[in-house]
This record gives sequence, C-alpha cells and structure tokens, in this order.
Amino acid sequence: MAGIFTESVCSLLSGVPSGRVVTYGFLAAAAGSPRGARQVVRILHTQSRARNLPWHRVVAAGGRIALNNPQAADLQREKLRSEGVEFDTKGQVDLNLYIWDFSEGVPN
Repeated sequence: MAGIFTESVCSLLSGVPSGRVVTYGFLAAAAGSPRGARQVVRILHTQSRARNLPWHRVVAAGGRIALNNPQAADLQREKLRSEGVEFDTKGQVDLNLYIWDFSEGVPN
C-alpha cells in the first residue's frame, strides 16, 4: 500500500493539464514535503506506468529535462512538444509560461 505522500504526488500530478509542467520540487512541496524532490523521482520511477501518470510533465528546476538516458529525455521532450510546450535554445521550458500552479485548479 502506498503512503500518503505517494498518493498525494500521484493525485496532484494526475491533475496537471496537457501543455503545463511542474518541477520535482514544486510537486513535492504541494504534496506536503518541500524537501522531497528526490522522493518524487522515486515515485515517478515506480508508479508512472502502473498508474498511467503524465510523468513527462515533471521537469527539473529551471525547466530542464532531468533524465540521463538520451532516449528517455527525447521521449519526454517529444511528449511535451506534442502538448504545445516549447523549449528555448538551451533545451529548457520557460517556467514563467508553462508552470502549473496547483491553486489554479483543473481547467475546463
């Protein structure tokens, strides 16, 4: 059985709409653990497939893709682009444009 933090992360991430992103740290803080970014990484690694989570909508601080595997990073970039998220010349997402603020609720 998953813990409260895991359930909260999965629930919050499921509510991030297409075309928006969150950072690992922002998601951790919203789920109740401001220092839990690494735990979010573990949760995504173990739960994304089983729960059909939109894992690709989570980026590192500064809007960069944090995946070390080039194929996985390309897949994440491709998925985000297909949702309308653009990358700058450094390969980063402009968080001022694309960050999802959980207080915004779920769009219609």
